[in-house]
Amino acid sequence: MAASPAVTTLCENSNEVFLDVAKLLLTYADNILRNPNEEKYRSIRIGNPTFSTRLLPIKGAVECLFEMGFEEAETHLVFPKSASVEQLRLIRESIATERDQRLRGGQPVQPTAQALVASAPASAPESSAASSQPVTSPPPQPSSLESSMSFFVTLQSNFQHVMMYESPELQQKARSHIPHQQLFSAAEQKLKEATEVDSECKLGKEVFLVLELLRWFKQDFFSWVDCLPCSRCGGQTQNAGSLSPSTDDLRWGAQRVENHHCQSCQLSTRFPRYNNPEKLLETRRGRCGEWANCFTLCCRALGLEARYIWDSTDHVWTEIYSASQRRWLHCDSCENVCDKPLMYEAGWGKKLAYVLAFSKDQVVDVTWRYSCKHPEVLSRRTRVQEAWLLHTINGLNASRQQSLTPDRKKELTERLLVELVEFISPKKPKPGELGGRSSGSLAWRIARGETRGADTGTSTQAPGYVFTPTEKEKSDGLLHVRYSATKDQYCRVSNNSEVIQSWDHCVWRKESVFRKVESDWQMVYLARTEGSSMGRISWKFDFAPAGMTIKSITIMANSQTFHSGKVCWQLQAGQITTEFSADGKMQSIQTLDGSSEFMVEAELSGGEGESSWQHSQLFRQSLKETEESSFDILIHLQDA
Repeated sequence: MAASPAVTTLCENSNEVFLDVAKLLLTYADNILRNPNEEKYRSIRIGNPTFSTRLLPIKGAVECLFEMGFEEAETHLVFPKSASVEQLRLIRESIATERDQRLRGGQPVQPTAQALVASAPASAPESSAASSQPVTSPPPQPSSLESSMSFFVTLQSNFQHVMMYESPELQQKARSHIPHQQLFSAAEQKLKEATEVDSECKLGKEVFLVLELLRWFKQDFFSWVDCLPCSRCGGQTQNAGSLSPSTDDLRWGAQRVENHHCQSCQLSTRFPRYNNPEKLLETRRGRCGEWANCFTLCCRALGLEARYIWDSTDHVWTEIYSASQRRWLHCDSCENVCDKPLMYEAGWGKKLAYVLAFSKDQVVDVTWRYSCKHPEVLSRRTRVQEAWLLHTINGLNASRQQSLTPDRKKELTERLLVELVEFISPKKPKPGELGGRSSGSLAWRIARGETRGADTGTSTQAPGYVFTPTEKEKSDGLLHVRYSATKDQYCRVSNNSEVIQSWDHCVWRKESVFRKVESDWQMVYLARTEGSSMGRISWKFDFAPAGMTIKSITIMANSQTFHSGKVCWQLQAGQITTEFSADGKMQSIQTLDGSSEFMVEAELSGGEGESSWQHSQLFRQSLKETEESSFDILIHLQDA
């Protein structure tokens, strides 16, 4: 039997405050124990004045409800049918024992041993040990108690939820789904190649491992859901509101079930929004909530230090800690991107306010990593007072870290100091952070305002990567770039063979395109995202800043089509458009001579059936062809 952290914290309140809140907590517990089948006793409305004024401001009160087994829903705290009644009873008896002791003595007393004895949640053995340090009075509450209570529930719920990722049994189940040996081998090979190119490469193996995990997760494991196809006729459906969750839905944390209604046969297909990562290992589908939830578990299963990132503007993702760089790296599994923290604000156009990181050890306000407009963000942070938020986070961390070793506490403190220094000076967006969102349907992205200008027909599209001559290339009058699909890297031959990892890091525009690895066939290629009718990708070259123009261009690309799939390649310079064949042979293009900039663009379309997205492919290569280039462009330059 372990001490209950929440009851320990509750006992730190004055006698009068403790007895008042204990009466409420015992009432909630007794109602469930006496009426186990009555739904009305299993939920507590967040806006309830008694709850928000008499329970919310009290240290340890809401924590007791979470330890009893209550979970967060949209407008209520809910005691799910899957929760342990025995756990509820143990916490209830701990509170009652302390109450009886105080009533007999009539004076505030130290917590009795009996009051501290209760079984901690099975999935979180070290979930929240109470602080042994004196707790100062909290800062004044925000004007809206309901707002602060709602925010606290979000903090506590996420902080409890991430403890699920620490279950050895669940991690083992996740590893059984992950080709971890292949991912580790691929990461080692990428690290070796990077070290050969740059002997001073400071990227550790964990960075290459997470890159491999991101690619596998998006390309081979998880799938995005806007609306499910009709389970009867396979036709398109529309989200027609919510359905009541079943007992099994609630067991797996699906408080919300979407009704995907078929326009053809009028059938409703249920889409439970599962919150349990164990269930998501089976369903392998959802939107950003399901993606980040399951991906963070996979990171922990591979031994990566990971934390779950919650954004108040309705998105979630993951961060992993890079020991080699001594910093946390942003990872978005929906987008298959790593270390592009400004992409939400600069690329998607999000108006950020609160971005919080949750791990097994601590909560951290990481908002400032994701913004280059700190004053604007600060002006939007009005849900709770800053002093209240700081005090609340510090309290949660002190409670959670009580059982940690001094060395671990010191390590966490040092990391936090490094983060705080990083947050002081806003950074400028990198080219790869300026594009819009790629996950989800176009309509869904437009509705959320997270799409590129080109998607919506406007001219406000943010720029991507642009090839411009370096001093060496300007001096040599030559720019030569190759891309290998197998290695997934660009080699800028003309600039001392500089290597740039990842197919999309040098792309000007991409729409509905991703890199597919077929592990069974040992093939790799770029293709349209599943469900899209059209995919586009382009690369841009600009020589005007260097005062140069094109003398000649030689280009090679390869693409492959199946059934009725189509791929159209073209070069564009101003009003000049030149199509060329992607047959894997070098071709000389003369129509662009004298131009100061141009773009290479490929458009993928056509195909048949559910796998039509696979019927038009770029750069198809065997994974064994490590020396062959998929894309090669050689540009001779001259002074303008």
